[in-house]
Amino acid sequence: MSLVVWGGQPPQIFFSPALPQLAVAIPSPMSRIGTTMDGLAWVEMLLFGSAFLAGVVNSVAGGGTLLTFPMLLSVVSPVIANGTSTIALLPGSLAGAWGFRQELRPCFRFALWLLIPSLFGGALGTLLVTRFDPRIFAQLVPWLILTASLLFIVQGPIARWLRRYTPSVAAAHDPNANMAVPPWRTLLGVMAFQFLVAVYGGYFGAGIGILMLTALSFMGMSNIHRVNAVKTFLATAINAMSVLVFVIEDKIHWHYAGLMACAAILGGYTGARVSRRLPASVVRSIIILIGLSLSAYYFWKQSLA
Repeated sequence: MSLVVWGGQPPQIFFSPALPQLAVAIPSPMSRIGTTMDGLAWVEMLLFGSAFLAGVVNSVAGGGTLLTFPMLLSVVSPVIANGTSTIALLPGSLAGAWGFRQELRPCFRFALWLLIPSLFGGALGTLLVTRFDPRIFAQLVPWLILTASLLFIVQGPIARWLRRYTPSVAAAHDPNANMAVPPWRTLLGVMAFQFLVAVYGGYFGAGIGILMLTALSFMGMSNIHRVNAVKTFLATAINAMSVLVFVIEDKIHWHYAGLMACAAILGGYTGARVSRRLPASVVRSIIILIGLSLSAYYFWKQSLA
């Protein structure tokens, strides 16, 4: 005797001697799109498409989380959406870190100091998602999307400031550039700030890159390529720790994660090929518009609740 329950996850079989064999369809968020096989195919195509676009924009301007996370919200809970989105975009982060390996080598000793708060902060931020009442994270969703959107708004002015006050491309490859570890007071301050960035990164993550770029530049790292290398290395560490916690806490929809990871890898490759024809400022503006629109939509939904 069995009861088959469908709730947005793969079918699960529960046995009960008191019930005859029965199939009951339980409504889920996926019912907005459809509960038939055709409906599920549409869901997968939409998730694949959002992850592909996320891979493209991450390789050009960043902000892919603002595409994958809201799409996942339509089919799974906010916490599962967070975990699934994070693991789906992790391969792109790993590829980016590998791409910056030469620029990272001269400043790896300094990056290791920031790796410690990055790992602990990333783990703590993710545990705040998985261990606290899921309704808290759900209530914060519009605020998190709005914060990420605002970070991308200031990314342009900060990037222009960095270009003005950092060396030229030729100087950026100077092997004699000073990459010494800063004085211990400065280092402790940067480590504390990095811990806070990592907590936010583990909790949600969108926009941590611009926070780290700004902090590393203000503390005196004058080589923009190496700043990017350290930023990418640390962001990958935060995301990897976050994924580890999400896996241990069983907060990932593996079918969607695998599908979207493949799409994100393909999108990242495509973005790298078309980046010369796709201005980063235009892509960033589109992402900002999407983020602000989504945050307004979720604020409106909360006002009706």
